[in-house]
Amino acid sequence: MVKSADEGRFGARSARRTAESCAALALLAAGYVLQVLGALGKSASLVIAGAVLGVLADILVLRRERALARRLARAQCTAAVRQMVRDALLLGGLAGLDVLRPGGRGGLLLPAVLACWVLHFLCQAVAGAVRTRRRLPVVTRNIDASGLRPSAGPPGLFVRRGPLRLAVVGVLVTAAMAVSAGTGEPLWAESVAVCCGAVLLAGTAYLATWLLPGKRVASEEEALAWLEGWLAGYRPTVGLYFSGGNASAYQANMWLTTLSELDGRPLIVLRERFMVQKIEATDVPILCVPKVAHLMRLEHSTLKVLLHPANSGKTSQVLRIPTLKHAFINHGESDKLSSCNPYAKAYDQVWVAGEAARERYAQADIGVEDKDVVEVGRPQLAPIEPAPAREGAYRRAYLTVLYAPTWEGWTDDPGNTSVLLAGEAIVSALLADPGVRLLYKPHPMTGSVDPRAGAADRRIRALIAHADAERAREHAREPHGGRAGREAVAALDEATRRLDELTRSAFRPDADEVERMLRQPAPEPGRALAVAEATRAWEAAFWASLPAWEHQVVTGGRPTIFSCFNEADLLVSDVSSVVSDYLSSEKPYAVVNTGGLDEEGFRTANPTVRAATILGPDGAGVPELLAAVRLPEEDRLAPARAALKVRLLGPAEPPSLVRFNRAVHALAAEAEAREERAQRVAERAAELRPVDADAEVETERELTRSQALVEELGDSEGF
Repeated sequence: MVKSADEGRFGARSARRTAESCAALALLAAGYVLQVLGALGKSASLVIAGAVLGVLADILVLRRERALARRLARAQCTAAVRQMVRDALLLGGLAGLDVLRPGGRGGLLLPAVLACWVLHFLCQAVAGAVRTRRRLPVVTRNIDASGLRPSAGPPGLFVRRGPLRLAVVGVLVTAAMAVSAGTGEPLWAESVAVCCGAVLLAGTAYLATWLLPGKRVASEEEALAWLEGWLAGYRPTVGLYFSGGNASAYQANMWLTTLSELDGRPLIVLRERFMVQKIEATDVPILCVPKVAHLMRLEHSTLKVLLHPANSGKTSQVLRIPTLKHAFINHGESDKLSSCNPYAKAYDQVWVAGEAARERYAQADIGVEDKDVVEVGRPQLAPIEPAPAREGAYRRAYLTVLYAPTWEGWTDDPGNTSVLLAGEAIVSALLADPGVRLLYKPHPMTGSVDPRAGAADRRIRALIAHADAERAREHAREPHGGRAGREAVAALDEATRRLDELTRSAFRPDADEVERMLRQPAPEPGRALAVAEATRAWEAAFWASLPAWEHQVVTGGRPTIFSCFNEADLLVSDVSSVVSDYLSSEKPYAVVNTGGLDEEGFRTANPTVRAATILGPDGAGVPELLAAVRLPEEDRLAPARAALKVRLLGPAEPPSLVRFNRAVHALAAEAEAREERAQRVAERAAELRPVDADAEVETERELTRSQALVEELGDSEGF
C-alpha cells in the first residue's frame, strides 16, 4: 500500500511538472503572438504586452523550468535565439507604430541593437579564448603554484556568465523599446541600446587583455615541466586518489585526518576540477590531473602507494602505473553487496577494519585472495566517544534517538534503505513517545536514484516539523533556559563566527580555478588543526543551544555524523557502514529489516546486526527498544556489542592509526622491492646490449664483404 501511494504521489508530481512546463511554453508563445498581432494591427498596447510577457516567461524558464530550457536548447531555440526573435518583432512593431523610420526618426536604434548582438557574440568568442588559455593541465591547492604564473581572473559577467549578460541587456533594451512604443519617442530605446553597446564594447576590450602576454598563464608544456619539478621537490610517498561526482566528496573527506597523520609526505590526487574545492580543510597538498596522459607523470615520482576510498571509472587509468602499489580502503564497511564489489580484485591489497570484513570477502568469492586482505581498523573513528558507564535507570528527561537511514543505492537490492518502506512508521513510533528527542539525519544522496525515496524523506521531515510545533506549544511558557539559554545561543554565535572566519572562502564569487590557485598557496602550519578544533567547539555549542525537547533534522556538513553519534543514546539505521562506525561506542542500536527475511535469516545474512535489535517495516518493537535503553537490566545485548565491535573494527591495541601506518609502510616496501627488481632487469639488459650490438655490426661487415666479392667475381667473369 505504501508503494502504491508513493507511486501515485510521484505520478501526480510528474504530471504537475509537465503542466508547469507546458504553461511556461504557452506563455512564451503567447508573448510572440501578441507581438505579431501588435505589429500587424499597429497596437502599442499589444506590442508592449507581448514583449513584457515574453521577457517574464523567459526569466521563468531560465530560473525554474530548467528542464524545458534544456529541451528548447536542444531544438536550437536557445535563450539568445528567443531574445533575438523578440527584438526583431519589437523593431517591427516600432516600425509599424511609426516610431522607427529607416534613415530618419529613430534611425539609430536598429544599428545600435544590431551592434549589441554583434558585441555579445564577439564577447562570447573572446571569453571562450580566455577560458581556453587559462585552462591549465593541472589544478592545485595548498601548493605554491607561482611557477605557473597564476593571476586574477576577468569579470565573470563577461567571461562565464553569458546567459546572465544576455538577459540583462535583453531586459534593458526590451523595456526601453516598450517605453518608446508607448510614448512614440525613439530616444528612450536609442539611448539604452547605445549605452548597452558601449558597455559590451568596453567589457569585451577589457576581457581581451587577458589574451596579452602579460596576463597569460603557463603553457601546457611549461605546466607539465612545473609538475615534474614540484613532484621532484616535494617527494610524495603516499597519496589518496579520488574521482567522483558532486555528492561523493564525503567519501574522500572522511580520510583527510588519517592521511595527514601518516608518516611521510602525503598527497591528494584528484581527477575532476570541481572536486578541488569540495575537499574540506586540510594541510595536505592537493593535485588535480584531469587527463590520463598527464597522470602518467606520477610514474617517475617518488610516490609509492595510492589509497582508494571509492571505485570509479577513472580508477582503472591510474592502476596502469607500474611503479605504484594500490590499496582499496573504502569509505565505509557494511553487509551490503556493494561492500564486496568484484572491482576490488584490481587493487594490490584491500584494507578492511576487522575480521568480519575479511570473512565477507572470502564468502563473496569475487577473486580477492585472503593474502591480499589487510586488517587496519578504522582510524577515523577516534572522535566517537564510548558509551558512559551506567549503574541505574536512564536519568535524563529525554532519550536522544538518532535515525540515520542509508540511501537507495545504485542497485535494486531489496531493503537498501528503510526510508521508502518503513521510515514514516518508525519516525511516527519514535515521535509518539513523549520522552524521546529524535535526530533525523538522512543520507545526502537520498532520492538521487529513486524519487519515491526523496518524497518519503520530505514526508518524514514534515512529521518531525509537526511534532516540534506541538512541543513548542507545550513548552511556550518555559523559555529555553532563561539566562543560561541566552548564553548558550551567544556561545553558538561566537563559535559560528570563529568557524566561518577560518573556513570562509577568500575568493570573489566569479573567481576561476587559476585565481583560486593564486589565493590558495601552501597553508599556514596548523590551519587544518585549528579548523578541526573550531568545528568541535561549534558542535558542542550547537547541541548546548538547543532545547532538550526539540527534535532535529540534521543535514549538511555540520554537525557531523560522528557528533550525532556522541549526542545520541540510541541509533536506528539500516544495513550500512553507519552501524559499524556507531558500534565503536558500544551504545545500543537497532537495524530495520526491510528485505523480507525472517529475523534469524536477517541476522545470519548480515553479521553487523547480530548485536542489534531488529525492527520491522511497520515500526513494531520501538517501545520495547526504548525500554531496553532506559533500563540497563533490559539491555541484554551489551556483551554481544562488545564482542562484535572487535570482530568488525579490530582490537583496540595497537591503535588503528598505528596499524594503518604500518600497512602503508609495508606496501611501500613492496613497491620499492618491485622497483629494485625492475632496475636489476634493466641493468642486466644494458650489460647484454653492447655485445649484441657488436655482433650485429660484425654481421653487417661480413655481408658487405661477401656482396663486394660477388660483384667482383661477376665483373671478372663477364656476367
